[in-house]
Amino acid sequence: MKEKEMIFGIRAVIEAIEAGKEIDKVIVKRELSGDLYKELVTVLKSHDIPMQKVPVERIDRFTRKNHQGVIAFLSAITYERIEDIIPFLYEQGKNPFILVLDGLTDVRNFGAIARTCEVAGVDAIVIPARGSVTVNADAVKTSAGALLKIPVCKEQNLTDAIRFLKDSGIKVVAATERAAQTYTEVDYNGPVAIVMGAEDTGVSNDNLRICDDLVKIPQFGTIGSLNVSVAAGILIYEVIRQSK
Repeated sequence: MKEKEMIFGIRAVIEAIEAGKEIDKVIVKRELSGDLYKELVTVLKSHDIPMQKVPVERIDRFTRKNHQGVIAFLSAITYERIEDIIPFLYEQGKNPFILVLDGLTDVRNFGAIARTCEVAGVDAIVIPARGSVTVNADAVKTSAGALLKIPVCKEQNLTDAIRFLKDSGIKVVAATERAAQTYTEVDYNGPVAIVMGAEDTGVSNDNLRICDDLVKIPQFGTIGSLNVSVAAGILIYEVIRQSK
């Protein structure tokens, strides 16, 4: 990661946040303490910015500058709010088409999925604020620039975001190997959201329970599952196929 994509030092990070800079996350030295550190923690909490405590050696790997035990990572984009996007889409006379990524951590898969979403006309991508990929430079590059064009919503509570989609009249369909029906057996016409999980853990049980439909992609080989970006592409284009 390039140094221009980071901010170093406690005061500099606080000032950047208060100036409205879009921050993905902040890492701090485990042993950090003091009044200025407490001020940083307060600012991070008030802006819902994730903070991670790490060994100082990890911070030193990013820069040789005087980082004071704190590095903030700048987002490559300005995140949107799903509560703003859905009403706007309805006002435009569109049926919202949303992709929700539950716990995806592989940046390359994220970029590939975003590229498919942009080409296929998906209206927005929703990701959780914690424990997930974010829109950094590597993700933008892998997406061939698609992440600069498609709205991305970073939600503090993904379960609440899914409930909001349902309350907004959107059918929410999750991909899971535990589903009884295949992906072609579901009607995707109308407003729809597809939920994809991480390759190792899948969609969380809490989110599976509130989805309208669970679907699986048939498998005939011996490998446990498809790559998530390939699986997402299959489901996205099934939605398109049914809408034509």
